Amino acid sequence: MSKGKNGRLRRKDGVWDPLKTSSADKKRAESVPRTPQSMSPSYRLAYADEDFLCREELRPIRLQLELLKTEMSLTERGIKSTVVMFGGARIPAPGTNAWAARNDVQRVNLEAASVYYEEARKFARLCSRYSAGFDFHEYVVVTGGGPGVMEAGNRGAAEEGAPSIGLNIVLPHEQAPNVYVTPELSFNFHYFAIRKMHFMVRAKAIAVFPGGFGTMDELFECLTLIQTGRMERLPLILFGEKFWRSIINFDALAEFGTIAPDDVNLISFVDTADEAWKIVADFYEHDNGH
Repeated sequence: MSKGKNGRLRRKDGVWDPLKTSSADKKRAESVPRTPQSMSPSYRLAYADEDFLCREELRPIRLQLELLKTEMSLTERGIKSTVVMFGGARIPAPGTNAWAARNDVQRVNLEAASVYYEEARKFARLCSRYSAGFDFHEYVVVTGGGPGVMEAGNRGAAEEGAPSIGLNIVLPHEQAPNVYVTPELSFNFHYFAIRKMHFMVRAKAIAVFPGGFGTMDELFECLTLIQTGRMERLPLILFGEKFWRSIINFDALAEFGTIAPDDVNLISFVDTADEAWKIVADFYEHDNGH
């Protein structure tokens, strides 16, 4: 609330509202004398009672809260479109150890895959450079907020002085947000479904780098939405054609008949950030891709 003429209270959006705010009443409730009655969980305001909000029956409310919190923050920031970057958390930066390797073969493969860290970083820089022309309201980089390719994406944006979004999720093993995510755009989720929705709702392009089960899940989620017409066609770019064709035989799916022959064309394969950005620029008919 902010005081207007004659001491009247108005909301930030200028709407007249004579009612006390929830924040004010929360503070007031916390200031009452501590007695057995006021200290009882039943006395807590419902919206300020974390134990109550975490009850199984409140799951629909929690789903709505996770949807609303991020949506409201991005809207207030003026972010209108994003470039989504998916990829393996285990891919190290060039010159660093493959911390996730469990044997020598994995170590060799993951350290060789550091080239994708560098290409992800460069691709994020190209997107962010173009985003600057829109005051960073369009083509804002969004990642899963963690290490590996996700870190590379946020890092590339930060190097261009651009904001970037991190959509973290609580996992059995700790996944702290990487240090390159814009702090006020660093979010954390309990529900995978809501997190996935936030990846998609502003997406103008999706870049997928080599990764594991999580990356595969995200890739096929996007492909299914586009294939079924639930999402508009947009650039869906896979970095590392050799990797992807060795892991997934897309042509075999089409040959067998479980997807249409043209469905394979929903995907573009690239090996470099420059190739990827050209696909995005050509798709949206930008005069100046950089």
